[in-house]
Amino acid sequence: MGLFARELEQASDERLMELVRKGDEPAFAALYDRYQGRLMSYFHRMLWKDRERAQDFVQELFTKLAQRPESYDPSRPFSTWLFSVANNLCKNEYRREEVRKRAEPELRYNGQGVQEAKGGDGVDRAAFRERLDAELDRLEPDHKATFVMRYHEDMAIKEIAGALGCSEGTVKSRLFYTLKKLAERLKEFDPRLMHHGQGDLRS
Repeated sequence: MGLFARELEQASDERLMELVRKGDEPAFAALYDRYQGRLMSYFHRMLWKDRERAQDFVQELFTKLAQRPESYDPSRPFSTWLFSVANNLCKNEYRREEVRKRAEPELRYNGQGVQEAKGGDGVDRAAFRERLDAELDRLEPDHKATFVMRYHEDMAIKEIAGALGCSEGTVKSRLFYTLKKLAERLKEFDPRLMHHGQGDLRS
């Protein structure tokens, strides 16, 4: 017997997955509602800000989950496992379109929005965001995924380590390397914009 709506809202991810494995459709819908927004944001940033592609990948991930719920390892936190699957989907897409990773990230930006008003600090924030996204596309996939999970999805170091299958030290090393690289490549912008991450490698 399934859970009532209020119980579904309050149930843990892992409890919902137990029900999904038994064919409980409302439990699957509850998980979808809980995570589709975060996954959409993640895929959007990881896949060249291609919204349609991001939507396709969200659907693909949940289709896989619906078809093979037994693929979830209950010994792992569900959210960690879910982002691990999402990251693997992105890696497969990178392999299919390897040439885009370095050759044409700039072509994703046609200058729209660059005329936004500058902030009080004199930095053109729209131009900075565009450059930042372009530079992220030049990074190795694992470094980009680590950065996006930490600074856009607000995941803890431990969660990222679990999702990417590496140590917490490796996560911190990747973040330090990435922040250093981005600071060098974006040095014409106010370097203080990068400082938000420098002391943020603790948890």
